[in-house]
Amino acid sequence: MRVKERGTELKAAAYGGTYVVVLAWDTLNGKMPTRKDLLGYAIERAELDTDGNEVERYWMRGIKRFKDKDKGLPPGTPVSTAEHPIQGFLWADYTAKSGTKYQYRIVPLFGKVKQPKLDDAAGVTLDVTTEIEGDRPEPNIDSPRHDVFFNRGVIGSQAYAREFGNRDPDAENPRSKEMKWLSRGLFEALVRFIGLAGDGMGLRAALYEFHYQPVANAFAKAIEAGADVKIVYDAESSYKTENEATIAAAGLDDYDAAIPRTVSEGIRHNKFIVLLKDDTPIAVWTGSTNISAGGIFGHSNVGHVVWDKKIAAKYMDYWQRLADNLTPTKLRAPNRAATPIPSGKLPKNSVIPLFSARDDKDGSETLDWYAARFAEAKEVSCMTFAFNIDTVFQNVLNQENNVLRYVLKDDPLGEEESIGHDRDVIFASGGYLGKDALANFLAERSNPLNRNRYIHNKFMLVDPLSDDPLIVTGSANFSKPSQRINDENMLVIRGEKRVADIYFGEFMRVFDHHYARYIVRLLRDEGRSDQDAGYLKEETAKWLKPHFDSTSYKSKRRKYFASPKK
Repeated sequence: MRVKERGTELKAAAYGGTYVVVLAWDTLNGKMPTRKDLLGYAIERAELDTDGNEVERYWMRGIKRFKDKDKGLPPGTPVSTAEHPIQGFLWADYTAKSGTKYQYRIVPLFGKVKQPKLDDAAGVTLDVTTEIEGDRPEPNIDSPRHDVFFNRGVIGSQAYAREFGNRDPDAENPRSKEMKWLSRGLFEALVRFIGLAGDGMGLRAALYEFHYQPVANAFAKAIEAGADVKIVYDAESSYKTENEATIAAAGLDDYDAAIPRTVSEGIRHNKFIVLLKDDTPIAVWTGSTNISAGGIFGHSNVGHVVWDKKIAAKYMDYWQRLADNLTPTKLRAPNRAATPIPSGKLPKNSVIPLFSARDDKDGSETLDWYAARFAEAKEVSCMTFAFNIDTVFQNVLNQENNVLRYVLKDDPLGEEESIGHDRDVIFASGGYLGKDALANFLAERSNPLNRNRYIHNKFMLVDPLSDDPLIVTGSANFSKPSQRINDENMLVIRGEKRVADIYFGEFMRVFDHHYARYIVRLLRDEGRSDQDAGYLKEETAKWLKPHFDSTSYKSKRRKYFASPKK
């Protein structure tokens, strides 16, 4: 849900997903505030029940605080933004609940650090209802219905350190407090989706990593409930042994439910499940999440359900080609025929899947098409890279323009990777705060569940805040092998503002999390560590000026996020 409001001095926008609400604001005239004692902005949140009655109201809290105020607080202690304000024009609430009504009030805070005063008359208020989490079968709707589930994906965080003391999560117990916190509903949604298949229904899955026992047991439970279940699994890579041990432990081989895929060229990288009713495909679960403890609970991932018979049918046909154990050479032509890339932009308000292998061994047609869409952004684009940044995207990022281009990668840029020198390209790679990285912050921990520790998502957003957003999401790593020789599936979605709001909020959540840690690491490596970087600025000019400097991405962010073009 997205909302825009204007007050007496501020204008603001809110973008509500399921568990994230992004708030952006600006002055009415877009000019820098003239008062020299602006400390920042306080944010108040009220939760309302279905009748609009107030359940609770309080000032939101952050960790950054003024150094000489509230001395003695333990590191990592959240503090009220009415005392320690937001020094910027963008903030996000990561504690929101799905399907809930909220009222946010953004209020300037003036005066001295130890004598702040709220200017209530200058505040602006936004009423937001977060998106319902999903899991509602609607196979007869006229247009596709999307349910989107992101895990938390940030075990190296202040919240995990504060809540769990950086304890090791118990990977074998998905219902432990730590694992439920890390899942944030992704595991639960996956098991519920599988559990929808009862008597007279069916499941057809294509899985790369299939070695998280509780999920395999859920498939077995569906069979016991009367569902017809068939699972194509990777039986060629190093995951074969774990996959087959998991299948055997769940008894899936006894039900003749597991089909080994033994093609050796490329990787068998899909993670999708088709739901059938009376032999008719009605929905598909897809996304980036491997069926492993690391995939579901460790690094950042998404599960994406589409309730649409036509799309589900395409996935079902693709599944059959995989079950027939076709090689990439034999897959390319039928995959291209079933899911051709459009000539130019995708038609408005439409959804298409794209299946791999599809491009010729020396071709790059599909990757070029993705890069062309990425280059069409007018104000904002966002992209995740779990591994390398291909040259077709490097070429786009090297172009100078006024588009804010956010790039989030699991690891730092490699020697062969260049994203140019445009200040509007904002890059971050995964990381966590070690001991004594920042004063006032707790030490964080690494992710013990994955080798690829932080970012495993594979999605692209083009102008997500506009009325015509584009979302590309799925299993492919935006690499040439992912289009030429791998088993992969992607969804391309144009015009779905609800889906864009969810993806945008989650992208900004994970990007901002890692960006701060990336900068701390850069400064440390350059010998320019600043322990006080985690404190607020006491002088207005030191924090305010960059937000109105036309050469700074912060200035464009203020304008684009609060007042995006249609």
